[in-house]
Amino acid sequence: MNPLGLNFIARPYRGVSVQEVETLDPPALLGHIRSRPVYQRTEFLVAVCGERRALVQVEREEGDGVLVPVRDARLLAGPDSVTFVSDPSIDTGNASQMARVARSRVTVVEGKFGHVNFILDPAPVRVRVVEVVPPEPPKLLEMARAVIDYDEELPPFEFDYEAIDMRELAASRPSERYLFPCRCSGLAGDFLDAGPPAAADWTLVGCERSRQIHVALYGREPSARVDFCPRAVVSGGGPTLLKCCLLERGIERDGERWVVPWGASLEEVRGALRELAGL
Repeated sequence: MNPLGLNFIARPYRGVSVQEVETLDPPALLGHIRSRPVYQRTEFLVAVCGERRALVQVEREEGDGVLVPVRDARLLAGPDSVTFVSDPSIDTGNASQMARVARSRVTVVEGKFGHVNFILDPAPVRVRVVEVVPPEPPKLLEMARAVIDYDEELPPFEFDYEAIDMRELAASRPSERYLFPCRCSGLAGDFLDAGPPAAADWTLVGCERSRQIHVALYGREPSARVDFCPRAVVSGGGPTLLKCCLLERGIERDGERWVVPWGASLEEVRGALRELAGL
């Protein structure tokens, strides 16, 4: 039987069988399981006795039949260590969603479509997601959440969101006029992507790419600039996901920082999270 580590869930969850039993006493339970054949794909049994549950790992005999004998069985968690959660909103094939409802060292979850799985020793990977706002909600954070909701190979993630607010940056540099890279809800000023016909004595709230576009349009540097590039203004350690418009395509790693393009695709965000998880 393979050893199981942190964040383990059965993949696919069809390897988990739920069986009603008369007792969860370990010797009797294991003896009962060893005495009966199991489905050829079964790897784990959730044994149910009343409102209590135990989790057992099985080793099957070799065979071509639909049902095969059990060579051995090992108790992974008794009823005092197992918590049961019924939540029809949870995809039991998704580790992040499973970890979200975990209540103990071993949590058995009955989720969408009545499918059952378990998560063992949940320890989600914590990642800081840095994003410029507005717009809100922040796109990179929403994309990261979308990725962990569909990529069933990823371990569980928890995101710590850190905002770089252009309104606060502008307020930190009082000016009669501001130039922002593009029109966003909640911003008042001029917008570089609108191509104002002539340069003004404004403060550019923008990154290096915005500065380059300003020089290309008007032949001179902006009168003043406040940089919001996450690469330039974010400090501190720990795994971090951010974006940079100087990166055209793909993913770059800078220490513990994973960088995707400003207009990143969902696959680029997925690739960064998979790299971060060591996949």
